[in-house]
Amino acid sequence: MDLIRKGKVKDVYDDGDKLVFKFSNRISVFDKIIPNEIPLKGESLCRTSTYWYKIVKDIGIETDFIQLKDKNEMIVKKYSIFHKGREYYSNYMIPLEFIARYYVAGTFYDRIKSGTIDYHDVGFKNMPEYGQEFPDPYFEMTTKFEKFDRSLNFGEAQKISGLEKSEIYEIMENIFKIDRRINSSVNKRGLIHVDGKKEFALGIHRIPVIIDTFGTLDEDRFWDKKEYENGKINELSKEMVRQYYRDIGYHDKLYSAREKNEKEPDIPPLPNELVNKISSMYRDMYEKITGLKW
Repeated sequence: MDLIRKGKVKDVYDDGDKLVFKFSNRISVFDKIIPNEIPLKGESLCRTSTYWYKIVKDIGIETDFIQLKDKNEMIVKKYSIFHKGREYYSNYMIPLEFIARYYVAGTFYDRIKSGTIDYHDVGFKNMPEYGQEFPDPYFEMTTKFEKFDRSLNFGEAQKISGLEKSEIYEIMENIFKIDRRINSSVNKRGLIHVDGKKEFALGIHRIPVIIDTFGTLDEDRFWDKKEYENGKINELSKEMVRQYYRDIGYHDKLYSAREKNEKEPDIPPLPNELVNKISSMYRDMYEKITGLKW
């Protein structure tokens, strides 16, 4: 097998007409790979993704999943990469990321607070508080292969991806269908599904196919349901790591450098006690998300 892509989280190998995903213990935030590795993280992502692939198949949505190869490896179908100017009719990876948000959280809150997003445009009459539920689910599309992700309107998304508007709506409905299943499942085990990112390809006859990982701590945000109902937000996702770098001031320094087009500061390692805490969280959350034993 040939290594064709070394990503922030996983390595992708070419295996003829298939791909092999090898999940590492690397962790990244703000498009920076952190110097530490998180024990058990890769296995948690791989096994959690496998669980959701099977659930999604049962509700009638096509996936790229073929089989679990090892505790941190899976075999998936291969799709071409769509490039502007090269017209693929079908069997191509859509160069977009699709995000569904159900609660105001993370950088989306920062965008509302800064005025980058008008809160009226996303369904609120007044400035929402962090953690407030959206009146209706909020659907967003961003770039996938640019240096930094940026939000897109429908026209931009169509131009970049080669999708028809009706195909975008079909993908959106599939995402909401998947997320309803995710939320109803994890809700029984004391979690709230806050938001999530997904990727798709177009298969034969341009049928949407969900690809890559989803429903894990890296792509999705989960909160403790009981604590939320008591007015407290307990982050049970990679957001814990993002918050650490906000607290020590790294986030502000990084984004200031990006805005000024200056050299970006190196991201410092996590303290050992936080590494251990995050590793335990990935293992424990596998059980909470799936209901399966580690």
